[in-house]
Amino acid sequence: MAIEPTLHSTFTHAFRFTQADVEAFAQVTGDNNPLHLDAAYAATTPFKRPIIHGMLGASVFTKVLGTEFPGFGSVYLKQTLDFLRPMFVDTDYEVVFTIMSINPDKHTAEIQGEVFDAATRKVCTRGLATLMHREKF
Repeated sequence: MAIEPTLHSTFTHAFRFTQADVEAFAQVTGDNNPLHLDAAYAATTPFKRPIIHGMLGASVFTKVLGTEFPGFGSVYLKQTLDFLRPMFVDTDYEVVFTIMSINPDKHTAEIQGEVFDAATRKVCTRGLATLMHREKF
């Protein structure tokens, strides 16, 4: 589905992660913090259960921006992230992207992303990506 990004246009994507996803991410990155992998350990923390790695949760940014909105040809230049609430496995989330600015001379755009818990509508992660895309911006 081709979407032509314009100023203030939005794109929404639903997703969820499994414990197998968390374990694979831990294997690839080497981040084996028991907060993500050990339910008994996590029970002793303020979260009371394992949480998803923040960067795994934020990986939805690169997935969507690189493949769907604006899509293939996107080149990441910058990404800020604010981790506001923990994310958990087997929980439905929705990320909403909004184009905040476009610089046609440089073929760049700033795109805000917000990850919401689908049930509570509370923001878990927020960030601003700067992308270059020669065909779209």
